[in-house]
Amino acid sequence: MKDLFQCFLAKIILVALASSFVSCYDPSPLQDYCVATNETNGAFVNGRFCKDPKLVTANDFFASGLNIPGNTSNRLGSFVNPANIPGYNTLGVAIARIDFAPGGQIPPHIHPRASEVLLVVKGKLLVGFVSSNEYNYTLFSKILYPGDVFVFPIGLVQYHANIGKTNAIAIGAVGSQNPGFISVGDAVFGSRPSIDPKILAKAFALDINTVRYLRKVFSPQDDIVE
Repeated sequence: MKDLFQCFLAKIILVALASSFVSCYDPSPLQDYCVATNETNGAFVNGRFCKDPKLVTANDFFASGLNIPGNTSNRLGSFVNPANIPGYNTLGVAIARIDFAPGGQIPPHIHPRASEVLLVVKGKLLVGFVSSNEYNYTLFSKILYPGDVFVFPIGLVQYHANIGKTNAIAIGAVGSQNPGFISVGDAVFGSRPSIDPKILAKAFALDINTVRYLRKVFSPQDDIVE
């Protein structure tokens, strides 16, 4: 009977451990907060040293400037301004302002470590994400107006585009202090060193000269593989 109970208890512990590993992406904090600091003493958590808790102030959890428009004078016509808050560390959240010129976009990309919630503040955005092959690469797309919210699952290809005639503003919040950002175009055509153009031409059903052109657009570099 004792052996059966021990076996049952071991299974319960294994299930609990497995559940915690699966459901948690950023480490679960073991303290109220761990304000990141550039000092090199104290506890080292999530790749940053923690500020002495006795020296922490309200400003460590505060940021301003998300009311300031970003410079969208670039190829994509967009600008992302993340709030820099030392108190983010170990809390598993982050937030940013995203500005779009008319026709501007955040191109197809992936956040490998976080889901995202997007709130439109101004303008008219077309947003969407694509499911994995398990769900037949289904596109989920929506036109958003001020006050509308859309959520993007972790690790799936997503995009945001301004389809209005005026500037647009959105607030993006993610479930990680460092969600990561992988632009599909930059990763595929702008890798360093470059992927063999013959591989890309076959993979994307493109003429090899088109691949070479795209590489020059995404990564004008000398270490080109032919």
